[in-house]
Amino acid sequence: MLSDYFLLAINSITHRKLRSWLTIIGIVIGIAAIVALISLSLGLQATVEEQFEAFGSDRILIAPKGFQGPGTQAEGLTDKDVGTLEKISEFETVSAGMTFPGEVEYKNEIRFPMVFGGKNSKEILEDTTDLETGRYLEDSDKFAAVIGSGIAKNLFDDEIRIRNKLTINGQDFRVIGILEPIGNQQDDNTIYIDLDTFREVFNQGSKVGFIATKVKPGSDIPQLQKKVERALEKARGDENFEVVTPEQILEQINQVLGVMQAVLVGIAAISLVVGAVGITNSMYTSVLERTRDIGIMKAIGAKNSHILSIFLIESGLMGLVGGFFGVILGTVISYGVSEFSTRAGFKLLFEINTTLILFGLFFAFLVGMLSGSLPAYQASKLKPVDALRYE
Repeated sequence: MLSDYFLLAINSITHRKLRSWLTIIGIVIGIAAIVALISLSLGLQATVEEQFEAFGSDRILIAPKGFQGPGTQAEGLTDKDVGTLEKISEFETVSAGMTFPGEVEYKNEIRFPMVFGGKNSKEILEDTTDLETGRYLEDSDKFAAVIGSGIAKNLFDDEIRIRNKLTINGQDFRVIGILEPIGNQQDDNTIYIDLDTFREVFNQGSKVGFIATKVKPGSDIPQLQKKVERALEKARGDENFEVVTPEQILEQINQVLGVMQAVLVGIAAISLVVGAVGITNSMYTSVLERTRDIGIMKAIGAKNSHILSIFLIESGLMGLVGGFFGVILGTVISYGVSEFSTRAGFKLLFEINTTLILFGLFFAFLVGMLSGSLPAYQASKLKPVDALRYE
């Protein structure tokens, strides 16, 4: 019996091809938008998590209050704070750094990329990226630079190679290392130099923008975090600093991404509502066109539940077909955006999410059935005599 319902529904849809496809397109657009936006937001979340995993969970970051990441600036930390942290035995290394845009000249071309000055920057770079050629920066390397892949290949007309010279704020630097592409445009377009040299070139005295510490294995990070807060508060005499772990930063970022994802899906759902209205309108028209058929079926013994099932299956199938093509279109869109962003310098992970695909198909089928429920109910309540008399 159920197979007969499906055959009747398929026959009705194929009999009205143009109207059916125009109705289905609304569902295709809605499901495609939802699948694409969710896929991209999940890819962005996976990209952020991958970068934080590369940075390491055994880190504690100290920054001035209001600090938004290594690429931003805020006042408050100095070499004195670095010295305070170096006295804490649970730390394996204590690194410090700051970042400013610099005037960089190469072969009479001038650009303004970010310049990072770091203490123990070799340890940070080794944990986050590999070298394409050359070597990492040592603290004793005065007027030497390690550059990102974007600086080497894309910033100037001529490619920069090992032992070439750059001029940063009027001071010559020798390139000693070129990094592998990270996939993050900001990192790939950064020049790395020694912190003391950075201060000399940018006239920064004893300031540092942030301090990153690596915790010895076996240390209790939450307890160590509190210990750092107490030590800095005592040494500084104020609380104008923040002590955070990568997990805390990642949690905040994921909260923002979650809100963004909900907003985007809500916007995409509007188009799905339009598609649902289209199915409802199409099913009402179908009921009117087949009123005599309904009367005949009822006259030969069809029950209300039979008529209801036929129309519900028909509307559900339209939703399912729309969902099928919507999932394909949404996946293609998200893959295309991922590829484009990666080539543009921002790595955005993409992977086929089976759960999301199944959810898209089920949701489209459900929307189709709900959209056709009222027309199907009205069709099931038609009296045989009135239906047979309908012209």
